[in-house]
Amino acid sequence: MSTVYLGTSEFAAAVLDRLAGSARHRPSLVVTRPDRPKGRGRTLQSPPVAETARALDIEVFQPEDVNAPDAVARIAAEQPDAVVVCAFGALLKEPLLHDFELINVHPSLLPRWRGAAPVERAMMAGDERTGVAIMRVTAGLDSGPVYAVGEEPIAPDDTYGTLAPRLEELGSDLLLDVLTRRPEPSDQPEDGVTYAEKITAEDRTIDPDADPVAAERAVRALSPHIGARLALDDGQMLGVLSARVAQDAPPGTGLRTREARLFAGGLELLEIQPPGKRPMDAASWLRGHTVPEA
Repeated sequence: MSTVYLGTSEFAAAVLDRLAGSARHRPSLVVTRPDRPKGRGRTLQSPPVAETARALDIEVFQPEDVNAPDAVARIAAEQPDAVVVCAFGALLKEPLLHDFELINVHPSLLPRWRGAAPVERAMMAGDERTGVAIMRVTAGLDSGPVYAVGEEPIAPDDTYGTLAPRLEELGSDLLLDVLTRRPEPSDQPEDGVTYAEKITAEDRTIDPDADPVAAERAVRALSPHIGARLALDDGQMLGVLSARVAQDAPPGTGLRTREARLFAGGLELLEIQPPGKRPMDAASWLRGHTVPEA
């Protein structure tokens, strides 16, 4: 069957790679967001999906507004039987919703965690399981009927970096099955709805005096793609790449050290990234910095 693919993120790029490997469902066109300036040099950078599509020799289309008439016409020119959507990052409106069957790969157990950051929010909330739902895009936010769903446990030591690849594989398997079987979707239940808001600067910043269990979950949920951080006394941000709840944490508030171990409240920092430097273990950082001894 003919497909067009809409996606942007690394997660979406992994699903695209699997979809393109299927001779039956390989997209004839990939639609993604425009290149944007990134990094300190503010150089233009293509979205991960654009880079993957070009490597797969699939035509890439990057409209400023996917809902504009010229963009809708470009998608229609492919005469797709279905338009696959995965982490596209922009709201889809009419006439796209009416003109095409939009099949979305959403990494959560809908109706739990509708919205922008479902994997991160599930981990931050301490959920023991998550999954992927294949759903039809409608005017509501991830509220459309569901074609298929699969579950994936969240291990106590999972990070986003270890969990996401399993969800990418699960989502790809479910998507290919749905595109092949074309089952009728079922409406989502009315109860159990939660929303996964976009990750903010506040979400990233660890409060050393807050609940260490919640802080440890945030570190894992944001590692390695976004990154948690801790404000230092000089106003700079110390990246926190790995941490654990420390039952033997010394009393006190703020950053403290004991026996070459670094603590922020009840959290022990294991791997950190100083401003403008490479990641390192906390003990190495302590050798060059003065932190109150507890």
